[in-house]
Amino acid sequence: MKTIKIALVALSIAALPLMAFAVVSNPINNVSGGGISDLNTLVNSILAKMWVVFAGIAVIMFLVAGILFLTAGGQPEKIQSARSAFIWGVAGVVVGIIAYSIIAIVGSFVQ
Repeated sequence: MKTIKIALVALSIAALPLMAFAVVSNPINNVSGGGISDLNTLVNSILAKMWVVFAGIAVIMFLVAGILFLTAGGQPEKIQSARSAFIWGVAGVVVGIIAYSIIAIVGSFVQ
């Protein structure tokens, strides 16, 4: 339970720069008064923010897998757990890239 709390605190600290970036570059509250004029701009803005969040989560996942490898100490169970975390990290990256590609392909047909 304690490790879950530590992980949640670390994840929330890691997300702080992303939230600050979202506040600074919010296209809806554009200073020039233009705002978002169409759905395409809104979708592209959301996708850009989601891509940054996705990359951050992927880096954190690979760091966790690396730390698990380093702390395994040659124990087969811990090495298997680290390998599983790494494989799920790779699977998550592949799914994220495929999802982004599907959105881009559908967006190109809609325009």
